[in-house]
Amino acid sequence: MKDYSFEQYRELFEKHLLDFLPDIDHKSITLYESMKYSVSAGGKRIRPVLLLAACDFCGGDIEEALPYACAIEYIHTYSLIHDDLPCMDNDDLRRGIPTNHKVYGEAVATLAGDGLQAAAFEAMNRDMLLYLDDAEALKRRVCASYEIIKGSGCRGIVAGQIADMEAADKNCSREMLDYIHITKTAALIVAAVRAGAQLGGADSDTLEDLTVYAENLGLAFQICDDILDIVGSEEELGKKTGADAENKKATYPALFGLEESKARLEELTDMAIDALKDYYDNAELFVHLAKVLETRGN
Repeated sequence: MKDYSFEQYRELFEKHLLDFLPDIDHKSITLYESMKYSVSAGGKRIRPVLLLAACDFCGGDIEEALPYACAIEYIHTYSLIHDDLPCMDNDDLRRGIPTNHKVYGEAVATLAGDGLQAAAFEAMNRDMLLYLDDAEALKRRVCASYEIIKGSGCRGIVAGQIADMEAADKNCSREMLDYIHITKTAALIVAAVRAGAQLGGADSDTLEDLTVYAENLGLAFQICDDILDIVGSEEELGKKTGADAENKKATYPALFGLEESKARLEELTDMAIDALKDYYDNAELFVHLAKVLETRGN
């Protein structure tokens, strides 16, 4: 077990960030440049770090998990490119720089998102082809790929995005709001943790405990983000603040107020940490990350 810090996992990931983007013919070089622009723009890298850490936690080789860590960041970045488009949230700033469509135009930005999604699937499948003669290793990779695809698709971020759009400027129940958060945000965080655990050969009990942790962390992450949209600054967040209220989005602060949102953030953080209490110091990174997110929102 490497037992890296968050920054050490992140540094390893960043070194290989572009390794799994496919070679693109020079005739289509604008596509590559647009994809690279957004995927290299920084960000917290929480999903790939969680994937690597979960793999390590379960006894896997994090070097072998890199294609999947990059794949999940490609998918996350594609979702942000599309989320920022004028037909969606119409944002001008992301990660402290102009959004993709502001630099390359809406059509190229749309295709860059499509390209990053396809690049993610290509990276994972190319890796699986190396293990056709090793049934157990191949099984772990197929399971990891499935987790990522499920979290990024019609039961994950795509479902969450459409529910989020349709709930704008409408009366929204707590049940519906939790559904939006679970699919739009938590699903890909759960996918990252479960994919890493699958790659590491997790047993069923450990996989379940990590899943409970990730589900609560994912919900907490979105509530924290919604709080920061009100109390944070553009410099801190790297994007415009106040956008949720402007777009009349369904959020915890909008429905329940800041104080109840902060209380729910604290509750979810405690539940995430409690899920891994039996692993003691081995779960230190996961516990630390949950506490850091809670602090940002309070």
